[in-house]
Amino acid sequence: MTFKEEYQKRTENIERILSQYLPPSEGYQSVIMEAMEYSLMAGGKRLRPMLMQEAFSLFGGQGEVIEPFMAAIEMIHTYSLVHDDLPAMDNDDYRRGRKTTHVVYGEDLGILAGDALLNYAFETAARAFDMDPGRSLCIGRALQILAGKAGIYGMIGGQVVDVKSSGTVISGEKLDFIYRLKTGALIEASMMVGAVLADAGSKQVGQMEAIARKVGLAFQIQDDILDVTSTEAVLGKPVHSDERNAKTTYVTLKGIEEAGRLVGQISREAMASLHELQPQDSYLGQLLESLIYRDK
Repeated sequence: MTFKEEYQKRTENIERILSQYLPPSEGYQSVIMEAMEYSLMAGGKRLRPMLMQEAFSLFGGQGEVIEPFMAAIEMIHTYSLVHDDLPAMDNDDYRRGRKTTHVVYGEDLGILAGDALLNYAFETAARAFDMDPGRSLCIGRALQILAGKAGIYGMIGGQVVDVKSSGTVISGEKLDFIYRLKTGALIEASMMVGAVLADAGSKQVGQMEAIARKVGLAFQIQDDILDVTSTEAVLGKPVHSDERNAKTTYVTLKGIEEAGRLVGQISREAMASLHELQPQDSYLGQLLESLIYRDK
């Protein structure tokens, strides 16, 4: 089976899991369930749940205990996109080739849909306790990681610095801080949670965090490049948004050529670290490379 076929197979499985964990649209508040589904099932790479599942498999994890966490990480990622697109943030009308949540449901329900996805993510992840009560300690540790990487010392913290830096020229050090938290933190959470739920040791979990940190940085630098070189039709979202919002990026700091070189360097470092854990070629390695060197 080719990598493309494997990727499609895994994506379809993730879509099944997401659909399974979405709340039914019922009650007076049913419109919020509809908005949650509209946002979550809009497509996308499903990178984070896929990385989580692969990390789980890498360390011999078995069973369905990983599935509620896979759904949860994608709900958290999706809520961040819903809020990113709001008029007060990036003010984007399209995401993944279709209208953004606030355009379809209104700004008020766009805010609430993001809030609902975030809260429901933790309701969903907590279902793992009922699925495997005997492993409550590692499930609790996985929840700690998920919450920490999504919060003020993770994704939200990076977003805060990013928003407050808009329209100003910032240093490379601050840009790395933003990328490490805003983009890298959920990738780190994905690979760490997968390892923890597979009973990996603390050293191995730390190695996964370090690999994910490099992957997250390379992924975001490539995103900077694509914002300049790609088209809205290919990306499914507006291009040149960084320039429009006067944001400092690796392209504005280093230029496209140097930014591309850094993507290669950082990704090679990440792959070398992965090969220390898994010397043979693996789907996980192919996945990381395909995501870093993507064209959309």
